[in-house]
Amino acid sequence: MAVFKGAGVAIVTPFHEDGSVNYEKFAESIEEQIAGGTDAIIVCGTTGESACLSEKEHTEVIRFCIKQVNKRIPVVAGTGSNCTETAIYLSQEAEKDGADGILTVSPYYNKATQNGLYAHYKKIAESVKIPMILYNVPSRTGCNIAPETVVRLCRDVPNIVGVKEASGNISQVARLMSLADGCVDLYSGNDDQIIPLMSLGGIGVISVLSNVAPRQTHDICQKFFDGDIAGAAKAQLDAIELIDALFCEVNPIPVKTALNLMGKEAGPLRMPLSPMEDKNKEKLAAAMKNYGIL
Repeated sequence: MAVFKGAGVAIVTPFHEDGSVNYEKFAESIEEQIAGGTDAIIVCGTTGESACLSEKEHTEVIRFCIKQVNKRIPVVAGTGSNCTETAIYLSQEAEKDGADGILTVSPYYNKATQNGLYAHYKKIAESVKIPMILYNVPSRTGCNIAPETVVRLCRDVPNIVGVKEASGNISQVARLMSLADGCVDLYSGNDDQIIPLMSLGGIGVISVLSNVAPRQTHDICQKFFDGDIAGAAKAQLDAIELIDALFCEVNPIPVKTALNLMGKEAGPLRMPLSPMEDKNKEKLAAAMKNYGIL
């Protein structure tokens, strides 16, 4: 059984002006996502600035999210690292705290071989009992998880259940799903490709867009599930201008800026991320107004 189906939000981590985690605003954000129909919360992913959290903060943010959600929807904890032992530690802590699953990015910087990726993921998965979703985002990691490796992992390791595919390569995804024969739960990792990937057998998205438009992102998926393919495609296309603006600078700079424009008090970014450039901020604000969320 899939960890979740539909739109999972890759949730932002709000900070105070001094850079500490703003748990009050984080709780408000979680409640808004649940009220907006979000199907799962993915905490401490790229959008949550996990790379700039200490291990202590990382585990505390996951623990807080799980407690706040209180089993109303699934919580998937981002526990990836380019150090296998660190990923194991974060995964085991998330399991202890009650996470419904883990999302593990491919090891960045190291640029492991396919055999290395297989061994890395297998060791992490075998250290816990909860389901694992692989995360393939070669533009950030410098390392692509080949379709054959994804399928091999999902077949060989019982609790490796699927992949968040953010390569942007539709041909690669098509090959993956042709090889998978039903053994891989596929999630889009790109908001502009939700419907294309679902048409190839995907079961949802792990979304940045959902931070600012939870209901609309949920509905893109739900319309597809309900058989309203034309409606789902229209909802996808209606969001393209905003999606483009949300990625006109590196994620999560634009989405955190968008939340602040909406008065959500997501706070500053942690270095080395920097404030959004004025011309891009204007583009983002215009797209938000056109989409009806500002």
